[in-house]
Amino acid sequence: MRALWRGRTDHDYLSDALTLLGDWTREGQQIKRTLVLDDTQHAALTERLKIIADALHLRPGIRRLDGHTQITIGPRDGSEITEGEVTLAARIEDIYRAVTSAP
Repeated sequence: MRALWRGRTDHDYLSDALTLLGDWTREGQQIKRTLVLDDTQHAALTERLKIIADALHLRPGIRRLDGHTQITIGPRDGSEITEGEVTLAARIEDIYRAVTSAP
């Protein structure tokens, strides 16, 4: 998934990307997703996520709460969300599908 980044206003690319990433929501300058995972699936997701986040030089927030995994992606300094952060969200969707599919 690639969002159109150039030649449009700032709000357009993020709106377009969030439309494609249906279950992600925007909160200020960050995007957020809550996933229903058991402990084993959570561990598998976070291991895979760490590899991708390291490659993109990003640090998503990951929190485990009552059988749910909450992921927050965005700049910590209040700047605009980047293409890399939206790419990470799309990759998380791929990982989520992989760890929740039956073998």
